[in-house]
Amino acid sequence: MIYSMTAFARQPLKASWGNAHWEIRSVNQRYLETNFRLPESFRSMEFSLRNALRKRLQRGKVDVSLRVEYSPTDADAISINDVLAKQLVQAHQKLQQISNEDQSLNITDLMRWPGLIQMTELDTSAVEKELLGAFDEAISALINMRQREGESLAQIIQARLEGVTEQVVRVRGCMPDIIKWQRDRITTRFEDAKVELEPERLEQEMVMLAQKVDVDEELDRLETHIKEVSRLTKKGGTIGRRLDFLMQELNREANTLGSKSISAETTAASVEIKVLIEQMREQIQNIE
Repeated sequence: MIYSMTAFARQPLKASWGNAHWEIRSVNQRYLETNFRLPESFRSMEFSLRNALRKRLQRGKVDVSLRVEYSPTDADAISINDVLAKQLVQAHQKLQQISNEDQSLNITDLMRWPGLIQMTELDTSAVEKELLGAFDEAISALINMRQREGESLAQIIQARLEGVTEQVVRVRGCMPDIIKWQRDRITTRFEDAKVELEPERLEQEMVMLAQKVDVDEELDRLETHIKEVSRLTKKGGTIGRRLDFLMQELNREANTLGSKSISAETTAASVEIKVLIEQMREQIQNIE
């Protein structure tokens, strides 16, 4: 199975403390590159998240974002230290007696007293555990989408390979007729110029011409590369770089085929092969 590097996944999480949403976006990249946008209180999770991605993905630029919404009843609850509050009020009353001044107590100032206002914090370790579980599900959803995209890419590549094979068969089949056409053309030119050539000399010229336009080696290499590309797409795994290399080799042989062409048919076949190769190369850029 081959995998595309282009995918998106969104994984919601509902818990007693609130709701959370993971979003993962993946696009093509030569290596694995990860970027995280996390709430500051969960920034410490980044190392674990990065490792989780590296265990399951090989290539791609991956952007991860997390949004957390706490339930009002479970968000950091506010409470008052009753004992401390009574002590502060009594101290205020005593100061009034000592100073013989009647000054009302400022509640706002009293609230700023250290320790008077207490907040019940969530068990962040338990929350992080649930978030990591949801993140693992998000990765699975991302991989499933990458797999579906990969299957589509494999079909596109296979169709283009069949097109290249058709052109190879076409060129191989018409080469004897092209050689014969060129032989007749040369003979006619010499006859029109009233130049007589010895049969042996004519055969030597034709042998040299046949060697210059011989494309059997290029056609054989094209067929070999086609078989290897087809084998890799069926094998699956992380094959993007190898497929990209094979596209370069296919293009090299197609260029040589075009440079040796002496007929419109082989030239057209060479151009069509290069077009098909380029179409495959564009798709392969997205394969992991």
